[in-house]
Amino acid sequence: MTNDIVALIDYYEREKGIDREKVVASLQYAFISAYRKMVPGADAIETLRAEVNPKKGITNVYATLEVVEDEELTDKYNQVPLSLAQKKTPEITPGETIEFNVTPANFGRIATQTAKQTMMQRLRMAEKEMLYEEFKDRAGDIVSGTVRRFEKSDVLVDLGKFEGRMPSRERVVTEDYNIGDQIRVYVVAVENDQRGPEIILSRSHPNFVRRLFESEVTEIADGTVQLRGIAREAGYRTKVAVDSQDENVDPVGACVGLRGARVKNIVRELNNEKVDIIPWDDDPKEFIVEALKPATLNTIKLDEENKVVHVSVDESELSKAIGRRGQNARLSAKLLGWEVKVSKDDTEHEQFEAKVSDAAGGLADTLGLDPEQADKLFRAGGMTIELVQQMPADYIAAALGVSEEDAQSVLDKANQASA
Repeated sequence: MTNDIVALIDYYEREKGIDREKVVASLQYAFISAYRKMVPGADAIETLRAEVNPKKGITNVYATLEVVEDEELTDKYNQVPLSLAQKKTPEITPGETIEFNVTPANFGRIATQTAKQTMMQRLRMAEKEMLYEEFKDRAGDIVSGTVRRFEKSDVLVDLGKFEGRMPSRERVVTEDYNIGDQIRVYVVAVENDQRGPEIILSRSHPNFVRRLFESEVTEIADGTVQLRGIAREAGYRTKVAVDSQDENVDPVGACVGLRGARVKNIVRELNNEKVDIIPWDDDPKEFIVEALKPATLNTIKLDEENKVVHVSVDESELSKAIGRRGQNARLSAKLLGWEVKVSKDDTEHEQFEAKVSDAAGGLADTLGLDPEQADKLFRAGGMTIELVQQMPADYIAAALGVSEEDAQSVLDKANQASA
């Protein structure tokens, strides 16, 4: 065995943590493959075995052959005549098998280069198998790593001995990553497919936020406070619904921490993503009031059959309830599991319009105007007879779209009405 192969065994054993036995087994497999390529007719040999002595650097290849009578020899690659077999083992009989050392001269030196690539492939497979065994139970954990390189829009993260992949779908759209950046990531899954095991990482997964809360909030870790739901639009906003198993523990306060210390640590890790912590309530009406804050709701109607919540707000509250790009309403709907429909409350406007109509009707009767003219005069500032009296005739003419003569007539009637 050459020195570079010895060094390779030591490297994989020490640096990669692969058992020496697995490395040697990979080397044996590689030498058998090399033997079949080098020796004419070796592909026809059914049973070959390579033996490697790592200490002495000796490599031997053995073929297992069937013993047959001399005159019955039909397969020179897998059979051996009895007369030749008895020279090695005198007591052997036809039908038994015997191993012969078939190692060519200088095989170790010649085969090394041929075997090296095959061995590397086997060792990579062994490394991936070890990766799978170590990480298969870590799905759902947060791990730390270093951005190593990029493949298209995927991020390859160095996790120490292993490498994980953060696909583009698992990236946060508002975050930029650079080679050498230290990042924390959530292990979504360890997939074992035809290409071998692969660690799938994420920073956009809702459970990334869940694990951050579990690590920061002791009351969540010990079960006193429960995370009842998480809705997230990574990079922009997350809503977390919490509940307490102890009536003496405020779930929102526990998550926020003293002077907001706990939630600040989480927000910092999320690169200042907005995080709303909401007390859970089994009553959809009560829950939606908290979920849509800071908006103030006027009415709440439940369509339990279709699981739809209809809420109305004043026009000034509409943008708060819906949120930027609709996030507030959309994330609230995800948390509740119901569709949330937000609409403007026109009740106040309708009441105002009714008052205008009543007042304009009084003006119409007193001043001899039709309802449309009375409405125009009212909205122009003539809400009472006294206010109409103070209007110039040309102003009334412009407001009603009439001649100054007709406007003067209106003004005269107003003066007579108050006389």
